[in-house]
Amino acid sequence: MTSGRIPASDIRPFDLRPDPAADTRAAVLCLHGLTGTPYEVRPLAEALAQRGLRARGPWMAGHERGHEALARTRHRDWVELAANELAALREEHARVFVAGISMGGLVTLRLAQTRNVDGIVVIGTPLALRRPLPLLARALRRVVPFRKKRGSDIRDPAASARHPGLGAMPLASVNELVSLQTEVIGELSRIDVPILVAHGRHDRTALPRDAARIHAEVRSSEKELFYLERSGHVATVDFDGPALALAVADFFARRC
Repeated sequence: MTSGRIPASDIRPFDLRPDPAADTRAAVLCLHGLTGTPYEVRPLAEALAQRGLRARGPWMAGHERGHEALARTRHRDWVELAANELAALREEHARVFVAGISMGGLVTLRLAQTRNVDGIVVIGTPLALRRPLPLLARALRRVVPFRKKRGSDIRDPAASARHPGLGAMPLASVNELVSLQTEVIGELSRIDVPILVAHGRHDRTALPRDAARIHAEVRSSEKELFYLERSGHVATVDFDGPALALAVADFFARRC
């Protein structure tokens, strides 16, 4: 796949608003993962809008123009873009939440550490990458800048076949992800907002034990751990996707 070419699923950013009669005056910022698209978090957004919450899903920095542009993007760009989106929602809504998958989950945790949020959901969020990827990325990023992707970590064959995303993983982006992990891990105990931590039991990208660590180390008095028994990494669109979307919508709606 050439740079910038993405399969023709609905990968557009979205801004879903609820029916005015059901509007809770709350909003959720929905963040996709590394080399992913807003498509990954659209199922969450649709469930949220049905429960009276506005749901906004932007492109994460560097993604809209393909993997070559992503390779020039730094982890602070991901956090800054999300922080700006959060601030814009805060101007219009009484309560603002954040939900993120994978890298989007790391950014969500970072926002909870550094910004004003009313609650968060993190899904398939990696505190460490499986070896030897981090070592290879550090050693080879200038020699082999991109690693061709072999599809997404989704157990549902039909969902996997139609899943869009960038065609290659920039090794520079892997290094940036590791840097973001380091920042997040060092300040997990700063997080004290309500949090739902969800993770696919069959995740081959992020270790399921990372979910337990996040749940254990945050300081939140309201925290839930939800393992998705039939799903892989991109659980939002996998076998457990509908149950996950309902759980996320319920978690935030209870806090409006």
